[in-house]
Amino acid sequence: MRIHVGKISNSEIINLEQGTGIRKQFGNFSSSEWAWALSIFYYPCMLFEPMATLALKDFSPSVWMSQIMLIWAIISMCQGATQNYAGILACRFFLGAAEAASSPDLIFYACGMFSGTISGLFAYAISFMNGLGGLAGWRWLFILEGIPAILCAAYTWFYLPNFPETVKFLTEVERGVILEDLPKQAPTMHAETLNLDQVKSLFKSPTFVSFLMIWILHGIGGWGISFVLPTVIYELGISGTAISQIMTMVPTIYLVFVILLSLAFLIHMKRLSPWVAGLGVEITQIICYILLITVKNPVAKYIFVMITTAASQSFFAIIWPERIRAARGTTTAGLAIGITNASCQLMGIVGPQICLAAVLTSWFFVGQDDKRRLADGLEEVRHVVLTEEVVSGTKF
Repeated sequence: MRIHVGKISNSEIINLEQGTGIRKQFGNFSSSEWAWALSIFYYPCMLFEPMATLALKDFSPSVWMSQIMLIWAIISMCQGATQNYAGILACRFFLGAAEAASSPDLIFYACGMFSGTISGLFAYAISFMNGLGGLAGWRWLFILEGIPAILCAAYTWFYLPNFPETVKFLTEVERGVILEDLPKQAPTMHAETLNLDQVKSLFKSPTFVSFLMIWILHGIGGWGISFVLPTVIYELGISGTAISQIMTMVPTIYLVFVILLSLAFLIHMKRLSPWVAGLGVEITQIICYILLITVKNPVAKYIFVMITTAASQSFFAIIWPERIRAARGTTTAGLAIGITNASCQLMGIVGPQICLAAVLTSWFFVGQDDKRRLADGLEEVRHVVLTEEVVSGTKF
């Protein structure tokens, strides 16, 4: 499903040399009109995403996700049948609504990073189908990339596990171990979906605003470039449209893979704090953006664009566990994930340098929260010990 998010950017440059590009077939609409075609996708995301995670629990993951995948695929394929600007805007809006319903509910991040790779490769191959059946290459791009989501929807309906309590492939011992290993504040199958006390605690948490600032500012300044990457590479003048599609694969196949695996290993081995890693990624982006302004050589610009894109796509995966760890309870976790993801839809052109302050602020508040949790845990242990001593003294 994540392939469809970025393929609108692939469609912008596909078969431009043959004169069958999407913008030309729609009457050469302006850059501002094209910007609206890109951005209208994110308005329903911001609107519906916060509650989508909570809906997942009531419908169950297998039912909810399979239905959303099917709807997503149909709308995505409809883009290939649009005949005017209004049609593509309508499809993009409803596609964004489907994205809002799916994105907070998937453990998809690593695969999502590689969706850009697949999308670029598909766009390169499909560009050679231009004119087949009387259809332009960009129409085939939308139609063919909707088919895998339909197949996934059928598979998800029957095979996606819902909750540890209902999974059939676990033994009772394995099920017990998994449930026992969950932290006390983790969401559970039988927990109340909408708990007003948890809603209040979420908005009162000092980490709530700081995490929102991270997602907003990084999304605007860091992540935004990935949605116009094919056009950026093509306009460097290094290659034609087909090869430019292939060149988008570099940051996701190689650089993101290397960055995430290296940092994940260091964080897992307690050799590096995720906050330090996140700051390092942000600083790398700032340096690359400065170099992009000053360097004139197109090959050098391409290298810096690749590094910037890979760093921006690696950041959320590093900090995301800290966002989840700071949430307590089913309602809190659901709304925290949904609202945080929704805030990230404010993507544009504001530099990630502003995001540094948000990272440092969240690091501080999460550290303070950890100290409070530790103090509460020690107090609870002390209370239990004192109670046992009193009971023992009574008995003797």
